[in-house]
Amino acid sequence: MNRFFKLGLVVMLIGVGIGAKMVIFPKTQTVQYLTEKVSTGDIRETVLATGTLEAFKQVSVGAQASGQVKSLKVALGDEVSKGDLIAEIDAQSQRNNLRIAEADLANVKAQRAAKKATLLQAESEYKRQKGMLKLKATSTQDYESALATLTGTEADIAALDAQIVAAAIDVDTARVDLGYTSITAPMDGVVVAVVTKEGQTVNAAQSTPTIVKLAQLDTMTVKAEVSEADVVHVHPGQKVYFTILGEPDHRYEAVLRSIEPAPDSIEDDDSSDTTSSEDEAIYYNALFDVPNPDRKLRISMTAEVTIVLDEAKNVLLIPEAALGPSNGQGKSSVRVLGPDNRAQERAVSTGLSDSVNVQILDGLKDGERVILGEADAQAVVEEESNRHRPPMGF
Repeated sequence: MNRFFKLGLVVMLIGVGIGAKMVIFPKTQTVQYLTEKVSTGDIRETVLATGTLEAFKQVSVGAQASGQVKSLKVALGDEVSKGDLIAEIDAQSQRNNLRIAEADLANVKAQRAAKKATLLQAESEYKRQKGMLKLKATSTQDYESALATLTGTEADIAALDAQIVAAAIDVDTARVDLGYTSITAPMDGVVVAVVTKEGQTVNAAQSTPTIVKLAQLDTMTVKAEVSEADVVHVHPGQKVYFTILGEPDHRYEAVLRSIEPAPDSIEDDDSSDTTSSEDEAIYYNALFDVPNPDRKLRISMTAEVTIVLDEAKNVLLIPEAALGPSNGQGKSSVRVLGPDNRAQERAVSTGLSDSVNVQILDGLKDGERVILGEADAQAVVEEESNRHRPPMGF
């Protein structure tokens, strides 16, 4: 019994010694790193923008004549060709004006004809007085009177000629006004809005009232709002693609056509002061066109636009999180995990970035592991402690 007691005491002392050693001289923990391999792939540097779809060409077809809309020949969604009749305005007033203008023209022409007969008489009297004056068979006064009558008649005819021109212009104007009562399509397109109804009276004296709106929908224009921070990197000719809310998985591709030189807010500035509030964001419209043969794209749809600033294929890539600070000489620092599991500092040159990965131009090789950060040391210690802790109940 005494022997078993001594044996148990020895085992207990050994256990206490081992525990004391673990507490006083804990095992040195190896630093754990979070790493990622240097890989080869494609990268795109892009700018994101929100856009609105518009018709490639849209016009408001208005009335230049006043009166009641007698008949409307089209309905919403109709396709029309250039020259097709859109609407007719009651033309009675315009027809009367044309008849009056034509009557005035005929009156002036009749006056000229009468004055032409007077001119012939004046010319004959002048010639007779001139011949008689040479024979001293008439007085100088009668000769001068005949000359004055001739000259005055010629002037009257010249004045009537000018009146005929003016009257002819009035006739042309009245005829044009009559033509305005028949409203035709100025281009091929689709009726996207009917603003004025049949029977409604329009007044073109102060402004041109819109009858319908036509749009060409075979091609759509996307107007994308680009922030002032990004617009300096955007230029015509860059690749662009977008999606719509109804088809988030379908990508429409195009090429950037132009960037408007001023924001939309310039249209609202009534004064010369174009400064904006510090809290107001400034956006510039980037425009591009996309074919729409099936008419799936519609006016005022929202487009999620991506403008491709630059792209590269089959290049070395690392996570942007692995990139350290710049050294001020065009290079950045990266920590690389060496074969001995120790961190090495490297200077690398970078290229494009898509906010997730960054292109490496030099300083790294494919397959090397870059360090993203260190693992949680406390978690490592707790894992070691749990490994040596006896099961509960013992």
